[in-house]
Amino acid sequence: MGNKRALILYSGGLDSTTVLHHALSHDYDCIALTIDYNQRHSYEVKSSQEYLRQENIEGLIFKIDLSQIGGSALTDNELKVPMKHQSGIPITYVPARNTIFLSIASAYAEKLSISEIFIGVNQIDYSGYPDCRPEFIDSIKSTINLGTKAGVDGDSISINAPLMNMSKREIILYGIELGIDYSRTVSCYQLDSEGDACGECDSCKFRKEGFRLAGIKDPTRYKN
Repeated sequence: MGNKRALILYSGGLDSTTVLHHALSHDYDCIALTIDYNQRHSYEVKSSQEYLRQENIEGLIFKIDLSQIGGSALTDNELKVPMKHQSGIPITYVPARNTIFLSIASAYAEKLSISEIFIGVNQIDYSGYPDCRPEFIDSIKSTINLGTKAGVDGDSISINAPLMNMSKREIILYGIELGIDYSRTVSCYQLDSEGDACGECDSCKFRKEGFRLAGIKDPTRYKN
């Protein structure tokens, strides 16, 4: 497998864009994989592909309909995205999402002979999702290498989560250092058809607070 090729799980959001540029800054030849899972905030798929086109980065889209499972405010239109922070694991958690995403990414990585997968999970400023913890990343990395030809043949697949222990403030400052224009990224759980953010969901709140603590003007387009 190639040493300097990477597959980036890419949503077009603040974290995944930072991870993409982190990999680029370390001289990886990147392919960005966007998962269209029939999410409520579907504008992010369009936004992600526009960003990749502007940056001249190869992109792949994999479509899967997680609304058939539901159980999350992001995939079930009968559930509302909460405007107040919830204790415990919130209803915006999508059942097994990162398990599914990383399984798909590992299949592409094996097919394309890529040994490095990057993902923007974070355990500091996040909503309590169980699949954003280092224990999960370590576990699924082991599972992927046990269950793939690449892993059995000794060409192990690595899963890199460089933002795991960074606060949103630190991520933003690092991204600015990398030259990222965050006005071209989206994070909201309920973006409208024009890409304007609600400003009230957990994702918006973490993003707002990150810019505030970083001392940088928030470039996000909000509805109000």
